[in-house]
Amino acid sequence: MGSRLLIPAIMCGGAGTRLWPVSRESMPKQFVPLVEARSTFQQVLGRIRDHAIFDRPIVITNSDFRFIVAEQMRECAVAGDIVLEPMRRDSAMAVGVAAVLAAARDPASTVIVLAADHVVRDPDAFARSCREAMSAAADGQIVTFGINPTFPATNYGYIRPGARLDGGAAFAVDSFIEKPDAATASRYIADRYLWNSGNFVFRADVMLGEIARLEPDIAKAARAAVGGMTKDLDFLRLPAAAFAQAPKKSIDYAVMERTERAAVVPLDCGWSDIGSWSAVWDAQDHDADGNAATGAVVFRDSRNNLAHSDDATLTAVVGVDDLVVVATPDAVLVTSRDKAEQVKDLVEELKAQNREQAVTHLRIYRPWGYYQGVDAGARFKVKRIVVKSGAMLSLQKHFRRSEHWVVVRGTAEVTIGSEIRTITENESIHIPIGSVHRLANPGTMPLELIEVQVGDYLGEDDIERLTDQYGRS
Repeated sequence: MGSRLLIPAIMCGGAGTRLWPVSRESMPKQFVPLVEARSTFQQVLGRIRDHAIFDRPIVITNSDFRFIVAEQMRECAVAGDIVLEPMRRDSAMAVGVAAVLAAARDPASTVIVLAADHVVRDPDAFARSCREAMSAAADGQIVTFGINPTFPATNYGYIRPGARLDGGAAFAVDSFIEKPDAATASRYIADRYLWNSGNFVFRADVMLGEIARLEPDIAKAARAAVGGMTKDLDFLRLPAAAFAQAPKKSIDYAVMERTERAAVVPLDCGWSDIGSWSAVWDAQDHDADGNAATGAVVFRDSRNNLAHSDDATLTAVVGVDDLVVVATPDAVLVTSRDKAEQVKDLVEELKAQNREQAVTHLRIYRPWGYYQGVDAGARFKVKRIVVKSGAMLSLQKHFRRSEHWVVVRGTAEVTIGSEIRTITENESIHIPIGSVHRLANPGTMPLELIEVQVGDYLGEDDIERLTDQYGRS
């Protein structure tokens, strides 16, 4: 019969370039607070905490995001299997890997594939639909959630539902339709079509059977990758050679548009995929003039705008309508809401110009915490460094620069050569050129310090790491 619980498989691999400059490849949209204090990934984790419905999750992400995923799961008190993809192969391979892993628990286990960047305003309605989808999946259907359209969107795929299945909540899928033009989308709404949410429920053995029948190369690669999986700290790392054998295909193209087992459960839960800044405006609360704001924002004589600002950057919007204004410490975006989809093309242009703001944030996350650029010149660089309680940086030395550390909060344990010193708030220490050194936080609160680098070369190539961030040589 299989498990009576759903195994969540959360897909966390996307780059989210339409939400630049907040979302970048170094920290994509699913890990960033966009519509509330928690990231959308953390919101998904909150929706699967009901142990009467959901089993231990499988989180599939890129290796670059592993520490962000682990930290945000820790903050939500959710334990799960964090699986690291060595490269991007689109959603069909990720779903195949999730199905193989779920089948190892129980071949007839039921999996729910969830995108990490979706917002749900009514979690109770979502849970009810999950139960309904489980019933159809138990009968061998591969169930997608169909969203009742609220406007004639041209950036979503559509589903034409067919006959109701066995008196339940699920319907057969007559057809999947790719993104239509505006006139066609309006006709689809009139004909009661549904948006394709891209979230699925299926029995592991059924999905594996369909992938093997329709895309045997993906099925073979998924089994080989899981078979060669290795444990790396708290992560499960998939081998690159086996993973690379899978062709790049979405699960829609690979299976859902070709299988005879497709079914759809209508989902009315205040869903949004947060695919653009316009969608962020839709998902947020508005003031009396239709404005939506995040961070330090002031509106005056303005209507129907979205303004998103870093709390340290006051953003004032005056005398304009229907705009998106996004201010971050190193980049500002201004666009009309109806042109917000073009931000993706803008990012590609910025990449072609080799602008680092296209892909990298000022704040860079590491397993021990993060650092953030503050200022830089020809012979100096200033960083803010935050080290988690109990964490330790690598033992290292620099050949062409010295460093000065000033503690602004917490306690630092500093190793220089054979000497270990403890420095606290408002104290400083100098790290000479060529000295072996290490920074650790022995305290119970985060350690914050300002680092000033001075020298002829301030790049990462000047670092010789003698141990990793866990103190191993």
